[in-house]
Amino acid sequence: MKIWVVDNGGQWTHREWRVLRYLKQETQIVDNKTPVEELEAAGLDGLLLSGGAPRVGVDGRLGACGDYLDGLEVPILGICAGHQFMARHFGGEAAPATTPEFGAVDMEILEEGDILREVPKRSTVWESHHDEVTVVPDTFRVLARSATCPVQVMRHADRPLFGMQFHPEVEHTEAGVTMFRNFVRICEERAVQRATA
Repeated sequence: MKIWVVDNGGQWTHREWRVLRYLKQETQIVDNKTPVEELEAAGLDGLLLSGGAPRVGVDGRLGACGDYLDGLEVPILGICAGHQFMARHFGGEAAPATTPEFGAVDMEILEEGDILREVPKRSTVWESHHDEVTVVPDTFRVLARSATCPVQVMRHADRPLFGMQFHPEVEHTEAGVTMFRNFVRICEERAVQRATA
């Protein structure tokens, strides 16, 4: 599988790349201003929108990520700022959190399977955010929450688009590698569907 990582200026972008390499995927990090046509031409099977320094809950901008969400038909996983941008792009909202989360947080799964397959009902995830999704887009549903953040994981109802507020790429997130494996599996399944369509 060819799954690339869009660099939105996050401190752990290289960890996302490293986990994909550990899972033996073909991956590279690309700038978030890379034209969508260039990504289309690369024949990607999946894409990660990394976390980043931009305050999506304040200014709402994140390079060309909107073009990727509109123009690519592959599974896309948004992490932290990528997750917040995804919500805003599809008509939801992100804003400064009432209780910003930093460090270990207990997450509760509301809907099992999919990106959260084989993840315990409750597990520890690693947070680093001032902003959070405050309004979920109509086309998305919430898969997991924490005591202070009601939208820890979300997914599009029809398309393979996923958002995570926390950082599954760091070792402090207990089932992070499992979540990455699930995303790879989703990419594999979609690739088969495209090939047989």
